Amino acid sequence: MRDIVFTRRSGWIPNVIRGDDGLKLMLGAGADANHEPRTFTFPIGEAHLAVIQEDLARHLLLWSAVLPLCDAAGTRGELDENAAVALLDPVLLSAPADVDALFRRIPWDRGRLIAHGADIGLLERGQICAAMRTATETSDGNRAQEYQANRRRAERGTVLGPLDAAILRYTGQYLHGSTIPRRTPDAVAPALLPEVLRVVAVAEQACAGMRIGRDPRRGKRATDKRAWNRMATTVEAAVRRARPELADDAVRTLSFLMCSEAAERSRNAPLEDDEEAAGDRAVGGGGSARKEALTFTDDKGVEKKWRRGGPRAATAEFWEFVGDRSAADNEVFTIEDEGMGEGIQLHFYADSIARVTTVREGVGGSDPEYRVEYGLVDGIDGYRKLVGAFVLGGCAALDGHGPWMADVAEFERARRRRRAE
Repeated sequence: MRDIVFTRRSGWIPNVIRGDDGLKLMLGAGADANHEPRTFTFPIGEAHLAVIQEDLARHLLLWSAVLPLCDAAGTRGELDENAAVALLDPVLLSAPADVDALFRRIPWDRGRLIAHGADIGLLERGQICAAMRTATETSDGNRAQEYQANRRRAERGTVLGPLDAAILRYTGQYLHGSTIPRRTPDAVAPALLPEVLRVVAVAEQACAGMRIGRDPRRGKRATDKRAWNRMATTVEAAVRRARPELADDAVRTLSFLMCSEAAERSRNAPLEDDEEAAGDRAVGGGGSARKEALTFTDDKGVEKKWRRGGPRAATAEFWEFVGDRSAADNEVFTIEDEGMGEGIQLHFYADSIARVTTVREGVGGSDPEYRVEYGLVDGIDGYRKLVGAFVLGGCAALDGHGPWMADVAEFERARRRRRAE
C-alpha cells in the first residue's frame, strides 16, 4: 500500500510516496530486459520532502544526480540505495557553493537539466545552482538533443555557421546525422530559407539525370551502392565548388538527401521501369534471337519458368527471382534457353559470369558437349547489361561484352588481377 504525497505536473519528475516503511522518492528510469520501464525507489526524510515541494531547482538537481545510479542498475540490477540516500543532504540541504562542488565530483545527467531550461553556459562553467534559476517544470527534449548534437560536433572539431545549421535543419539531420534526410523547410528560419534553397538547387542540378537503381543481389529493395557513391561524389564536388565555405556536415547532408530520394524513387517504381531505366535493352554485337522461353534457377535448385507473351518482361521476372532468392549462401543464378541449348550463369560472389553453349547434342546415351566461357562483370549494371543482351540476342549477343575466356586458369588470373587493383 502506498500513497502519492507529492507530484509535479510533469509525470516524469520523481514523485514522493508514502508506504508502510515511510517516505520514498520514486522515479522511472531505463528499461528492463523486456523493454518495459523500470521504477526505482529509495527512502527520504521529511526535511527532504519539504525542499522537494518548495524548490523545483533542487528537485531537478536530485533527479539529475540519481539517474546515473539508475543507469548503473541496468536491466536487472538493484539501485544502490545507500549511494542514492547519500546524495540527499548534499543536493537538497547544502549551500549552493557546496552543491556546485559536489557536481564537480559526481556523475550527473546534464541533458536532463538542459531539457528543463538550465542555462547551458553556466552549467559548463560549473555554476550549477545559478544555471537552475531558469529551470522550468516542463521539459523541452529538443533543447537537450541540440546540445548533445553540438557537443558531438565540437568533439570532432566541427564548427557550424548559420547556413550550415540551416541546411542541416532543412534535411532534418541537425540532431541526428544518421536520420534518413527529408525536406523540412518549416524548420529553417525564414531569413535563411532562400539561401538554403539555392544551395539545394546546386545539388539537384549536379545529379540531374543520374539514378540509383536497385540491386536485387542484396534483396528486393536494396539499392546499388556504387551508383549511390557516384551520385554522392558528384553532388558533394558540385556543392563544394559552388559554396567552399560550407562545413563538411552540410555538404554531406545534401548528398545524403539527393541519394536517398533517388533510391526511394527506384524502390517505389515498378520493376519493369527500373529495368528499362537501367538500359538493358541494348542487344550488343550479336544477332536478334529474341527468347521465347527461359528457365531461371538458383544455387538451391529452385526453378522459375518464363514464356514470351506473359504480363512481364524476362529481365523483370529474372531480377525479381534474384531479389526473392538471393542470400549469402545463394549467390549463383542461371538463365537457360533449353530450346536453343544455351545459357548464362551469374556468380555474384565473384563478380563474374559464364556463358554456356551446346556444341554437340548427346547421341545414343553419350553426354552432350558444351563450350563454357568466363567473363568479369562490373557491378550490378554490368550484370543487367549482360542479362538484357542474352534475353534479346542469346549468347551471340554477348560477344561485345567480353573479353571471354575459355581457359579457367586464365580467367582466375584475370580475376585475381582485378581484385588486386
